[in-house]
Amino acid sequence: MNLPSTRRAALALALAATLAPWGATQAQAAYPAKPITMVVPFPPGGPTDLVARVLAQKLSEQMGQAIVVDNRGGANGNIGAVAVTKAAADGYTLLYNTSSITLSPSLYKSLPYDAQRDLAPVALTAVVPLALVVHPSVPANTVAEFVAYAKANPDKLSYGSAGNGNVTHLAAYQFVRAQGIVATHVPYKGSAPADVDLAAGQIQFMTDTINSVMSFVKDKRIKLLAVTTAKRMSLFPEVPTLAESVMPGFEAGAWQGLMVPAGTPAAVVQRLNAEVAKALRSADVREKLALQGAEPLGSSPEEYGAYLRKETERWAGVVKATGVTLE
Repeated sequence: MNLPSTRRAALALALAATLAPWGATQAQAAYPAKPITMVVPFPPGGPTDLVARVLAQKLSEQMGQAIVVDNRGGANGNIGAVAVTKAAADGYTLLYNTSSITLSPSLYKSLPYDAQRDLAPVALTAVVPLALVVHPSVPANTVAEFVAYAKANPDKLSYGSAGNGNVTHLAAYQFVRAQGIVATHVPYKGSAPADVDLAAGQIQFMTDTINSVMSFVKDKRIKLLAVTTAKRMSLFPEVPTLAESVMPGFEAGAWQGLMVPAGTPAAVVQRLNAEVAKALRSADVREKLALQGAEPLGSSPEEYGAYLRKETERWAGVVKATGVTLE
């Protein structure tokens, strides 16, 4: 049958429209067809890596493919992020990012990537709350007592952080500024050395991730005065929040999430989002996260994107106030 060219074109378009949903479904069903790499832009064994590996193992079980964790630490998470922006947008390279990705635009004079442009959000995964901790020699057992002591001893106390511009630095800075405390900031290369010095009395206080300080708290080598969650943690129900103590409405934490290169097919993003949500609902994952002091979150890609924009704006003012800039 010899159809007019216009009729043939119309039939071709109709057939394409009919097959498009089937093709998308087939592509989603076929994914993943090979191992997936999850880039963790921080060293192995750290608070981010520990949570990432719990999720990687569960996602591997659910999706029937190995998920290989690739630690690419350095530059506050930016080295790993850049590597993912350069990867193929096919769902086989994931970025397990943290709140640092919203701090970097304000901290660094120039960045080789734009998270909003070069990466696509998949889901928020978990948050590791921060804790206000002090050395046992500090004569304070509550936040109010500590504030009074610190104000009575201006310029005599030092507080540590995991590095200039790290969330552990910025949260402490907000606390110190809000309470009118005059203290010296001592940046470290990571939480571990800062925690050791705090336990040894080389510094007097800091705000650090709860999973970093937990063992020191249990051994009574440092005192836990408050957490930075909106409500008290189930792991430490007797410990108040900073919000209920001296900073109403204050909330901060080292949150984490999953992103992929921009341009990754929507069907793949949705599949990953659904798998993350399923993993975060599982009892074994929730139990493992709780042991680390991490709390599961979860979100849609759109919610995560909005959250990223909000957090980037939120921390810009704090970073500017500190005067910290990084190369």
